[in-house]
Amino acid sequence: MNIRESMEQRERELLSPYASHSADTRGREHPEEECDVRTTYQRDRDRILHCKAFRRMKDKTQVFLAPQGDHYRTRLTHTLEVSQIARTIAKALRLNEDLVEAIALGHDLGHTPFGHAGERALDQVHPGGFAHYRQSVRVVEVLEKNGNGLNLTWEVRNGIMNHRTSGNPFTLEGQVVRFSDKIAYIHHDMDDAQRAGIITEDDIPVTMRTFLGYTTRERLNTFVHNIIENSMGKDSISMSPDVFEAMMELRALMFRNVYENPVARKEEDKVIQMLSELYGYYTDHPEAMSREYRELVEYRGVPKEQAVCDYISGMTDQYSMEKFREIYIPRAWEVY
Repeated sequence: MNIRESMEQRERELLSPYASHSADTRGREHPEEECDVRTTYQRDRDRILHCKAFRRMKDKTQVFLAPQGDHYRTRLTHTLEVSQIARTIAKALRLNEDLVEAIALGHDLGHTPFGHAGERALDQVHPGGFAHYRQSVRVVEVLEKNGNGLNLTWEVRNGIMNHRTSGNPFTLEGQVVRFSDKIAYIHHDMDDAQRAGIITEDDIPVTMRTFLGYTTRERLNTFVHNIIENSMGKDSISMSPDVFEAMMELRALMFRNVYENPVARKEEDKVIQMLSELYGYYTDHPEAMSREYRELVEYRGVPKEQAVCDYISGMTDQYSMEKFREIYIPRAWEVY
């Protein structure tokens, strides 16, 4: 028995009967020889962690566009916080932490530059529309590894596709990530908004603070404990109705006071205009895209508009601004 087989055996002995066992995966689209050290979900986690799209998240907006300060979250730090919260819940419920981590690390790989403002821009101009959860799956199935994809297991791809609020993940591990994503952004976006002076604790109704906690840390603790207590020994992941309702009220408050706040959104019109202009330019000049995206059109038969959407959604904030300046901003003459 090799190391992987020993770990698979330990999963059967230690994990909840409702957990997803690595040995029982529905498998990959393209079958591969098994690793003798790592389980399938460990390999998926590692592939995501080492891919280019994961590294680019360090320069992609979470909520605040071009914030002045070192401590505001980016798309990458959001992803890491989701992973930490999800692993805490999974460990307590004896679920498969490796599967949870793989889904969490991959759930936002397809996010655009400048967060949801960029997502709205591409959704407006791209004929097929745009949603970051679908693009995240496209990243791991098609775009990574020079158009060959990461060949992840079905369970990881299902969890990534269904991490959104209206999603319905097949595995309990995917359900944990779905909750953890919401908990994470409510927690850290409020923390960032308080740091930016957009909101204070006094803006949260006292009844809500009395029930959930008087600080972001206390509320995070409430959410995590409630999920664990209400999901222990069950075949689904849930919160108690009162805590879930309070969390959604807090989320609605965040939309009113932060996500739709003119201070937080004051640059969004510029972002939408910039990305729309880039989409139009590259649609007219696909030869100007990076080689791997040109090859999607030239050798793989991907429609030009889809390749342009792939290219722009994969850009970081800084790279998209650099390309816009390069294309549209006049430069001083250079003498050679």
